[in-house]
Amino acid sequence: MTSAKTGIKMFFKTKTVSILALSVFGFCFGLCLTGFVITESGKVNNRKGVGGFETATVPEYNENLESFLVENSEKLEEELVKSETTQEESLITYETYRVKKGDMIGYIADEFGITQDTIISVNNIKQSRLIQVGQYLKIPSMTGIIYTIKKTGETPATIAEKYEIDAEKCAKVNAMAVNTELTAGASIFVPDAELDWTTRQEINGDLFHRPIHARYWLSSPYGWRDSPFNTGKRSFHGGIDMACSKGTPIYASLDGVVTATGYNATYGNYVIVAHHSGYKTLYAHMSAITCRKGNFVYTNTMIGRVGSTGMSTGPHLHFTVYKNGKTVNPSLLLN
Repeated sequence: MTSAKTGIKMFFKTKTVSILALSVFGFCFGLCLTGFVITESGKVNNRKGVGGFETATVPEYNENLESFLVENSEKLEEELVKSETTQEESLITYETYRVKKGDMIGYIADEFGITQDTIISVNNIKQSRLIQVGQYLKIPSMTGIIYTIKKTGETPATIAEKYEIDAEKCAKVNAMAVNTELTAGASIFVPDAELDWTTRQEINGDLFHRPIHARYWLSSPYGWRDSPFNTGKRSFHGGIDMACSKGTPIYASLDGVVTATGYNATYGNYVIVAHHSGYKTLYAHMSAITCRKGNFVYTNTMIGRVGSTGMSTGPHLHFTVYKNGKTVNPSLLLN
């Protein structure tokens, strides 16, 4: 009897604990489920967005704005393109290029879509034939040349007129007003401008024609040399000697005016021709002179014949080029 009562009490005690445990578990589960649902519901609402403070009045707006944008879309697009173009024109950038074997200025210019004049001017190249492998060149983002102000008071407008280019573009590229007065010696970039013919020919070594049209050999170059008369002294040779047969015709190297003819103990029979841009040429050791002072001569005008007069060791033409009274190397100017 006693053992039966004890078993019943154990049963009810165990069942009661189980019911209480299940109740607590159910309550906790329900609480968690409710929190989860509320949280997810909030997330959905957040994804849809929320409004601000509401008012009882109708908000103000431009009812014609949409139609205005539609009607003027093409015009607005044109203005945007114009604005972008203006910004591009007002800026000039540079990159660096290193000269490779076989490079010529013309090839480099084509590669970057600019002109030879641009590379020559920006890099202050005096002789295009003398660019060297490994040399660095500045490459601008647009075609044009560097212009050095000759006289204080010049403006982008006057410079543009000289080169027949757009004054507004010239001013914008240099970040200044069209009528900004510039100081002598200052430099600006002149977009779309080109070098004058004489300067281009001079730099490219194509300014002068060879005064001897027949075959010859260069018997003495320009520069320092040992005396050809066995004096043991060195002297500066201000021209080049072109050796060939006596009597070979000599022609003017560039169009010009004969300013002097005569005989000199050093040069023998000689002719001097004045050209444009401060150039003069001297032709010496002639066997005969076939022109007169004051004659206008062309590159196909014969002005004398090769000889060996004056201080000479044999038939040849001594040819000198002067630029503003100073000798320059003729070999760098002959085409």
